[in-house]
Amino acid sequence: MNAASLDVDWSVVARRNSRSVQTLIGWIFWDPGAVSRYEQLGLTGPLGYIAARGYPFSGAGREALSAAFGSITPVAINLVFDRLGDQRGFEPFWHARNAAVHDGLAAHAPDVRRDLTEWGPHLWTVVQDLDRVARPLFASHLEIERSLDPLIDAWHAVNCLREWRGDSHWAVVATHELSAGEASILHNAWLRYDDDWISLSRGNSKESIDNAWDLLTQKGLAFDRHVNSDGLQLRQRIEDQTDLAASQIWRRLGVERSREFATVFEPACEALLARVDESAGINYQPASRVRAPWVF
Repeated sequence: MNAASLDVDWSVVARRNSRSVQTLIGWIFWDPGAVSRYEQLGLTGPLGYIAARGYPFSGAGREALSAAFGSITPVAINLVFDRLGDQRGFEPFWHARNAAVHDGLAAHAPDVRRDLTEWGPHLWTVVQDLDRVARPLFASHLEIERSLDPLIDAWHAVNCLREWRGDSHWAVVATHELSAGEASILHNAWLRYDDDWISLSRGNSKESIDNAWDLLTQKGLAFDRHVNSDGLQLRQRIEDQTDLAASQIWRRLGVERSREFATVFEPACEALLARVDESAGINYQPASRVRAPWVF
């Protein structure tokens, strides 16, 4: 590590660049081009998203995929397995998603295609050097044969970074002995979203949400279906610890390239986030939204 690296707050770097990582990937979740392809293969958009994203880890089975996904209701994951069977049934959705990425970037952020292609080799160097331990969804993505298309290959590298951070986040949640339902409620309050929006958007039932509220209340983190200051502070610690874990990515990339990553990709990400606003709504993809910090 050089002298310049010693002066860098890598958690701040991770927080900033993780927003671009999320946006470069997340816009496709609700994109009409992807949804129409999923429907042609026999699944609605949300179920198609589960199939496309879950394909690399689907061989481990429904319980394992539910655990890896975290907040998405197991009911939906079970339905996808019931419809598709084993991993071979998931695979067409992976390829359909990649085709939608190719067309969607050309339509909505054409300039980023050249940047992604140029950055691909640098990002793969980092991806291949990251720790696999306790990051099963990330590790499963490394098992998938890489695309011969340089653009999709580079996008897949960014997707791996996103899954690595996601695995790290759920590991942090688990250390605080929170269920997925409790974590969703805390996240919803921390975002200042209304009326269990996060929990409902993940397909969770009223009964499961009620149970999560009861657990938070018993732990002194909520009262009368409102998350209190202790709950919000816990959620902030989870975010800070996730950023600290994700700093590993950017330390490996280095100071100059990490700064350049922000400069290069943030403009395109604004265009892709606007696409999410159109295709899904302004609450979706919360990890890409700039929010005012809580003052405790």
